[in-house]
Amino acid sequence: MCGRFNITSDPLAKLLLALVNMPYEADDNVNAAPTEQIPVVRIAPDGSAQAGAPELVSMRWWLTPFWAKEMSTRYSMFNAKSETAAKSPAFREPYRKRRCVVPVTGFYEWRRRDGEKIPYMITSRDTQGLLIAGLWDEWKDPQGGESVLSFTVLTDAANEALEFVHNRQPVMLSLDDARRWLDPDIPTDDLDRLFESAIPVPLDVIPVSTRVNNARNKTPDVAMPGGPPIHIEASH
Repeated sequence: MCGRFNITSDPLAKLLLALVNMPYEADDNVNAAPTEQIPVVRIAPDGSAQAGAPELVSMRWWLTPFWAKEMSTRYSMFNAKSETAAKSPAFREPYRKRRCVVPVTGFYEWRRRDGEKIPYMITSRDTQGLLIAGLWDEWKDPQGGESVLSFTVLTDAANEALEFVHNRQPVMLSLDDARRWLDPDIPTDDLDRLFESAIPVPLDVIPVSTRVNNARNKTPDVAMPGGPPIHIEASH
């Protein structure tokens, strides 16, 4: 499960330049939660001014399929299991045609210990941030014609080095794999190897303040370290 992000323009500006040579223009959100607007990278669809080129677009973090009758949070659509996404009615078309990358400074996860939930932020040790695999869709209100872009985050089984925090992890991508994930001409069968619980870059797992537990807390102190980081090496 992945349910909270830290999104900070510095260092993400450098990461976006490395990924698709574009500037990062978005507000910081150190405690981003599902249903909030999050900047994601996609390949602009046919018919748009930037068709075929990468673009940074704000989307709602909770996918609403194009065929849904209404927007709803009845089902947990902010995450999608990589093991079943290609066949799921909600995700299979986005998996083929509408893949995206979510650039984040880090993600938060909670470890259960002695009846307590201890928050950690997982981030890249080189401080450039992480690239997370996602799927997007566009829903149009059948009544008023409102158009809503939304996305979900792909997850897979946690790498054994991260299992002490949680049994699932977001699908993290290297720069090269992120470019492949965005490429609409890559056959989906060639993407299966990305779902191997990989850790593409060295990570720091940092205990942080319990203030992060409340998504309304948006001040920088929610990510303040509460102890020394746990170092995890890259594993492909």
